[in-house]
Amino acid sequence: MFWVRYVAVLVLIAAAGLGFFVYKTQHGNFAFKLGLDLSGGTELIYNADTSKLSSSQVNDALGALQTVIERRVNAFGVSEPVVQTAQGGALGTGQYRLIIDLPGITDVNRAEALIGQTPTLDFMLVKPGFEASTTNPDGSVNLNAFEDTGLTGEYLSSASLQFGGTNGSSLVSQPLVQVTFNSEGSKLFSQITDQNVGKELGIFLDGKLISAPTISEKIDNGQAVISGNFTAQTAKALATNLNLGALPVPITLASTQTVGATLGDKALAAGLAAGLVGFIALSVFLILWYRLPGLVAVVSLAIYTVLMLTLFKLIPVVLTAAGIAGFILSVGLAVDANILIAERMKEELAAGKKTEDAIREGFARAWLAIRDSNIAHIIASVILFWLGTSIIKGFALVFGLGVVVSMFSAITISRTFLLALGVKGERAVGRFLMRSGLK
Repeated sequence: MFWVRYVAVLVLIAAAGLGFFVYKTQHGNFAFKLGLDLSGGTELIYNADTSKLSSSQVNDALGALQTVIERRVNAFGVSEPVVQTAQGGALGTGQYRLIIDLPGITDVNRAEALIGQTPTLDFMLVKPGFEASTTNPDGSVNLNAFEDTGLTGEYLSSASLQFGGTNGSSLVSQPLVQVTFNSEGSKLFSQITDQNVGKELGIFLDGKLISAPTISEKIDNGQAVISGNFTAQTAKALATNLNLGALPVPITLASTQTVGATLGDKALAAGLAAGLVGFIALSVFLILWYRLPGLVAVVSLAIYTVLMLTLFKLIPVVLTAAGIAGFILSVGLAVDANILIAERMKEELAAGKKTEDAIREGFARAWLAIRDSNIAHIIASVILFWLGTSIIKGFALVFGLGVVVSMFSAITISRTFLLALGVKGERAVGRFLMRSGLK
């Protein structure tokens, strides 16, 4: 029969497409990014300086540190890094450490650049009897002249480049960095400025005194200005780094190493081979059982796969075993939608409607069920992305994208093809192609 040729062509297209995908995940400049479980990466170990914190503050500070670093390297939830804190020493009583595993990166310098500059920002009051300009014999700022206020970059909400004041005798405005605190930081800043009017407030960046303005009045708007010998470029860079997250504690790079894949290339090849075999078997079943709607469903699934792989490259998504599982699961939902449409069209044909009318009515009736089920899946993916860890976020994002694209492929692409290819009139061949099963 003529449709056997279509099956053979589709099988070849599917095999070539997935074969190309397998090749591109491992070779070339356009290779897909793979996670730690499939391709390995680079591990960076930083020492965290908690010497200025009390024992009750350490856990909160390390938690904030982990959050800030994860936000830097995984802003969209799809990079699949592993960020964790630990305490060294045989009994866990040594230096606190920050451990960062970055997938798919073997260049240590590039890995360090991804972490970027993570400045520490502190606001400290000048003690009575001292001045901000008090220095040590070696010319460095005397930190004994300052007392901690508890206000750090941890409480920042945003930072922006501003221009104000004058540069010496020149009328040229100086570049400044205006920082805005969150609600908790605003309350703390308001208390500090209210209780210390007339005192100098030192602003330290990475342990260096940047400026020490005198508090003239209580500040309730939660904003402070950092001034210094900035150029427009350095002030902009500082604002950018502060927005990416000022660290609650200083960190220094202790060691780097390349880590291997936990699952490896064999797991990737086996998973893709299983996907290829499953796609071919599914294509054969859809075409044999659902005939023309089945053929259209296979074409729609092929387009769906191309769209998803394109999104993986554009975002870009790091492919892990969990992410691939989310992709395969969304393929199942796309198949389910096409089957619902085919069954509804069969019922309309059985009711005596014309072929074209059966196609339109079948889609209209199937849409309600497809819409409700996919909305439920989208809600689930949003909750997983919101509350989950990095690996769960990657799965949730891929699954959510897959659900949205599958709705598009099932409703828009399949409907367009069927209306274009549907055999109009009441010819026996046309109605046979639109039915399913053994009838």
